[in-house]
Amino acid sequence: MANHKSYLGRYERDAQGRYIIDVAAERPEALYNYFDKHADYLRRDLDQELTDYLTSSAKELPGTPLVIRFTFSEEEAEEKYTRIRSSIGTFFQYMAELERETTAEMLRKAGLLFAVGVAIMFLAVWVRQWIGESPSVVGEVFAEGLTVAAWVSLWEGVALVLLEWRPHRRRVRRYERLEAAEVQFRSKA
Repeated sequence: MANHKSYLGRYERDAQGRYIIDVAAERPEALYNYFDKHADYLRRDLDQELTDYLTSSAKELPGTPLVIRFTFSEEEAEEKYTRIRSSIGTFFQYMAELERETTAEMLRKAGLLFAVGVAIMFLAVWVRQWIGESPSVVGEVFAEGLTVAAWVSLWEGVALVLLEWRPHRRRVRRYERLEAAEVQFRSKA
């Protein structure tokens, strides 16, 4: 594993100690997906490579506020910069909301699996009582199958929450940090 200090040394810091994620592009239009090039900036999706770069950079950096600094070939009008700032915030707000919806769906699924597991467990107990002390082979196999199905369903519900909830929550926080990041501009000229 790389030395943590050298790992963070890839990023410049500003006077307030915030990490700066640098992005260079020829023109502002290069920041956006090509398929919706005629849409308003606020409704456009960011280029997938840019999104991946920003999210992986935010993942690498500790939980401090971030600065995203774009360098373009030429100076652009302040109005364009304002629209880009707004679209960056809007895009990551949208991504955070999608991740929240995915998390809620995962929690609903976990709850359903748990409830089904509990119901099957009650059914397994009832079947065991119904077949009595000297069950047939078929009755015993059926009761055991219900018990196994109940435990699998219960485990799946618990495992979803224990193993999947935290990664979803980390992605939401990462998107929120990128949404709140200050967006700066400069030109090569």
